[in-house]
Amino acid sequence: METFFPKLIIMMTVAGLALYFINKALRKWLKVEKKPVFSYNHVNDLHKKWDWGIRISFIVLMMISVVVNIYRGFHDPIWYLQTHILLFVFIIASEAVRVIMEKMYAVNKKDYIFTSIQLVLIIIFLTSMLSTNFFGWLTATY
Repeated sequence: METFFPKLIIMMTVAGLALYFINKALRKWLKVEKKPVFSYNHVNDLHKKWDWGIRISFIVLMMISVVVNIYRGFHDPIWYLQTHILLFVFIIASEAVRVIMEKMYAVNKKDYIFTSIQLVLIIIFLTSMLSTNFFGWLTATY
């Protein structure tokens, strides 16, 4: 347990730097402008409505999943109602709607290509992290 947090910090730093440099290279290659960090960046009002619908749906689903999994017990949760699975699906749904809206309505038509590549990289990264228990780095050693 004493090595958990240093490993987590190293892994998050490496992943963050890799995504940063990949994004920087893709932006330069596709000539896509950088958007502000931690902002919604909706393409239009329709995108805003869909995005907020997805967010509210997932918040409600998270609350339901907590109640259901607490009722079932710690050792018998429903796998598709676990928090990390729901967050994974939320990220995919939210970014897929962004790709569709950028393809249909964005001024720069290459925005959706950038977002699509970014979504694929995030899916690959999260799937590999979740399926390999963070490449065996975060296994419990008691």
